[in-house]
Amino acid sequence: MLIAVPAFEDNYFWLWHDGRHALVVDPGSAAPVEAALDAHGLSLRAILVTHHHPDHIGGIAGLAQRWSVRVIGPRDPRIGGLTEFVDGGDRVDLAEPAASFEVLAVPGHTAFHVAYHGAGHLLAGDTLFSLGCGRLFEGTPAQMLASLDRIAALPAATRVCCAHEYTLSNAAFALAVEPGNPALQARVLQARAQRAAGQPTVPVRLGDESACNPFLRVDEPAVRARVAEGGGDTRSRVGIFASLRGWKDRFRPGQATPWG
Repeated sequence: MLIAVPAFEDNYFWLWHDGRHALVVDPGSAAPVEAALDAHGLSLRAILVTHHHPDHIGGIAGLAQRWSVRVIGPRDPRIGGLTEFVDGGDRVDLAEPAASFEVLAVPGHTAFHVAYHGAGHLLAGDTLFSLGCGRLFEGTPAQMLASLDRIAALPAATRVCCAHEYTLSNAAFALAVEPGNPALQARVLQARAQRAAGQPTVPVRLGDESACNPFLRVDEPAVRARVAEGGGDTRSRVGIFASLRGWKDRFRPGQATPWG
């Protein structure tokens, strides 16, 4: 079973458990994780880390003081407390809770970012969000697009577990890019209803994201045309992606166009 543990303003720490034992993904703070463990009567056995940002690793030391855990993450010297290092193509096998994950190298948001794919789920960190993707703090547009292509190649039924509740804020930009996309319109209505009911908007099916997330749709004629309309670079897939990401970085809700 998977539990989204809310923290800070919009983070989710993902708690994966079998009713007795648990692993947690990207614990930026120990307190919310401890509260969730206590509420469900769980013991922590492992920590998976996707990248080095403080809101993803800030709780590792506190959790490791209480629990004897495997702490698994990418080979980034900025991540303290790791007991095991992983690279793209590696596998992570856990006995308690029983789980197995393929490690995907997904640089772009950060240089060493990884994601974990297993049991029909993708623990995506800050690479892919619902209706968006992570900012390029350390990587290049080419790297990020390759990472998103790697994710998009996973089965459509894969449930994407991202680390932030950004869906509605991403929706304004996505609608500016593809206002006539019916799949996107339906997703926005669904997300609004979920938030109104106090529910997370994730996990979300990868197939649904492929139908409405502009950063997974650089090959779509409507997206290409919108980029061209704004004077963006349409000479290559990377150019289209870079133009979209640049416009998203500047975008504010209410703008008539994503670049205006």
